[in-house]
Amino acid sequence: MRIDLHCHSTASDGTSSPAELVAEAAAAGLDVMALTDHDTTSGWSAAIAARPAGLALVPGAELSCRWHGGPWPISLHLLAYLFDPTDVALSGQLARIRASRETRAERMVHLMRADGIDVTWAEVLEHAGGGTVGRPHLAQALMRRGLVDTVSEAFLPEWLGHRYRVGKEDLDVFVALRLIIEAGGVPVFAHPRASARGPVVPDEVIEEMAFEGLFGVEADHTDHTPAEQAHVRAIADRLGLVVTGSSDYHGTNKTVRLGARTTAPAVFEQIVEAATGSEVIA
Repeated sequence: MRIDLHCHSTASDGTSSPAELVAEAAAAGLDVMALTDHDTTSGWSAAIAARPAGLALVPGAELSCRWHGGPWPISLHLLAYLFDPTDVALSGQLARIRASRETRAERMVHLMRADGIDVTWAEVLEHAGGGTVGRPHLAQALMRRGLVDTVSEAFLPEWLGHRYRVGKEDLDVFVALRLIIEAGGVPVFAHPRASARGPVVPDEVIEEMAFEGLFGVEADHTDHTPAEQAHVRAIADRLGLVVTGSSDYHGTNKTVRLGARTTAPAVFEQIVEAATGSEVIA
């Protein structure tokens, strides 16, 4: 079985609609795909309705979190699988984060316009297509004007990485863990050692997360070096966490392809058995 447990659609910052994404997953030879858009479940129903026969769909989300225990806050992401989307506490927090993302993006548009870049908020909203607005949507606006060639270039410090960057509101990671578990979901730490993205939390934080109910860590990710991947696997072995692998597919916003990294069937079975909030669609 080929199992990819981290994929994004236009419900957040991917470039394929939920319906297109499940078709692409089947065409890529996947047996199982998880839809894990940022801080939203809005793509679930369309993906379920369009799911091709033979593809199992795992409803999920990727939660924007922050750890506050060091000299400065560190951003991190939790993958939440098979939780109850109607859970009031979790859905309320996700709605708050989405609203914060939209306010943040609009402020970034104002900063660019003050510098003479003719990006409009209406344009950004139109191209987001009702999905959660994020920096990739602003990057695409810069690309349409020929100011940058790729999303990665747009994320450099002279653009959205620093000059026009505005901080965003996130969930405290331990609050997020509790909310996922109480909603019947299974929490997995996404790309925990991807130092190329920025500061990463100390191993002691992963230990504390494991004590609070963390189920697994995403070791096999394209943003991990071989040494970082081995480090994450060693932590998982020591703490009794499952190890997942996935593409973190974003369509044309990134170069990585569906199924570039996969999860072992036995690990997938453990995740499914641990979940009580929702079911795999098969």
